[in-house]
Amino acid sequence: MMKKDRSFDADRAASPARFGRVLTALASVTVAVMLAGVWFERGVTESRGEQPPVTDPATAESLEHATSLSRAFRHAAEVATPSVVVVRSEAKARRVGVERGPQGRRGENPFEGTPFEDFFEQMPNGPQQGGMMPPRSGVGSGVIVDASGIVLTNNHVVEGADTVVVELSDGREFEAVAIKTDPDSDLAVVMLEGVNDLPAASLGNSDDLEIGDWVIAIGNPFELETTVSAGIISGKGRELGSIRRAQFLQTDAAINPGNSGGPLVNLRGEVVGINTAIASNSGGYQGIGFAIPVNQAKWVSEQLIANGAVKRGYMGVTIAPLTNEVAQQLGVPTRKGVLVTQVLPDSPAANAGVQELDVVVSFAGKPVDSPRTLQEVVERSSFEDTHDLGVFRDGKLLKLRVGVQALPEQVAASTGSGRMRAPSGADSYYSAELGFAVREVSPEEEAEVEGEGVVIDRVDPDGVAASAGLMPGLVIYKLGRTSVRTVGDFERAMEQQNPEEGVLLSLRTPRGNQVMVLKAD
Repeated sequence: MMKKDRSFDADRAASPARFGRVLTALASVTVAVMLAGVWFERGVTESRGEQPPVTDPATAESLEHATSLSRAFRHAAEVATPSVVVVRSEAKARRVGVERGPQGRRGENPFEGTPFEDFFEQMPNGPQQGGMMPPRSGVGSGVIVDASGIVLTNNHVVEGADTVVVELSDGREFEAVAIKTDPDSDLAVVMLEGVNDLPAASLGNSDDLEIGDWVIAIGNPFELETTVSAGIISGKGRELGSIRRAQFLQTDAAINPGNSGGPLVNLRGEVVGINTAIASNSGGYQGIGFAIPVNQAKWVSEQLIANGAVKRGYMGVTIAPLTNEVAQQLGVPTRKGVLVTQVLPDSPAANAGVQELDVVVSFAGKPVDSPRTLQEVVERSSFEDTHDLGVFRDGKLLKLRVGVQALPEQVAASTGSGRMRAPSGADSYYSAELGFAVREVSPEEEAEVEGEGVVIDRVDPDGVAASAGLMPGLVIYKLGRTSVRTVGDFERAMEQQNPEEGVLLSLRTPRGNQVMVLKAD
């Protein structure tokens, strides 16, 4: 009789703990093999440029949004980049005279003394002693707007250049055969010859932009060609003092020297602005850049191409922002308007019945809420037609019809009258409540003020007038709605005023006509 081998059974029965350890070891080996497979699969996936799958729904959704935005930026750059060019300008050494144009002496920084002093591509090395300007060069950007060889850029990129060369994104170079500029808007058109197949950009509608919209800036900062930076529209309707006839888009897309004249592009790849300036204490990017809206650029470039210059509409008024104090004095129920400080004789506005201290609230059916807004809509309006003009006068809304004519050159360059000289022994009137005295206009001054107004003779250093910025030599030609020609007129008009409620003054200043309210303490 064979004896059954019971050793294994006995061991299993005698040592269940040992059996459990065996099973645990087998499980650990299985898990390790599975993890090794996962790690191997991930390694293979990453080596192929693929991303491992994301299983968390929220994370997957966020990644998809980010990836979609990345694709949008990439698409916009691919669409717009072929139309972006490098603009290289060269100017020969020349003797510089003392003549000055609307922008100052050629080669000067038009932003000097302002927060925008570090404007792009200033030509280095200004006039030296002896009146000689050394040779100079500059590099900026531009964008092709017509396949026949029309490039849009900034005036300050090409101003004063003897030679301008445009380098395309494919490496081809063309020398400009014509350059047409508009310093008032800082725009220029560069024309090339012998081409008809250039990649022209698609121009969008800058009026559709809203604060917070994504944009990209494309250009050649520091000669790093075809650089793309992304940001948003940070503001609209910005004004730069040195550029009198443009309202700017503000963006935080990185803009640096060399970006000037390049396009600001929306996510569809359409040009919505021309990058122009920065606000900077260092001369480099600090988060605030400015671009001319493309609708303005289109209008200016069309005028330059058709006429060689820009023909702007002119109504014949000087205007100022409407403050709360002035609105209250005039009985205007809104701050959304523009104050008329002067109506020029024989102008379209005078013929239409516009009066000083009218508040313009609309032109041609479009609301206006700032001087630049009214200026822009009038400049672009037709010369052949008359237009609806909405004004508040004496608290009532009036509808007038006004024509527009071409802006006279002398009006465009006007900077206002100078300060009067004080003669001795003139009759005067002193207002203790407001802290200033006025006197008659001297015979020598009558031609300068056209026989209208009284001159501020002195200002109390600690008075209300001084706090408001009044200075001796300024001319007051209206008190309230009453015209004043003599000190007697001024005194009688003051008797009808209550200084504690505020006195409305219309003044002629070196910067043009101004209106302010003085209120006694």
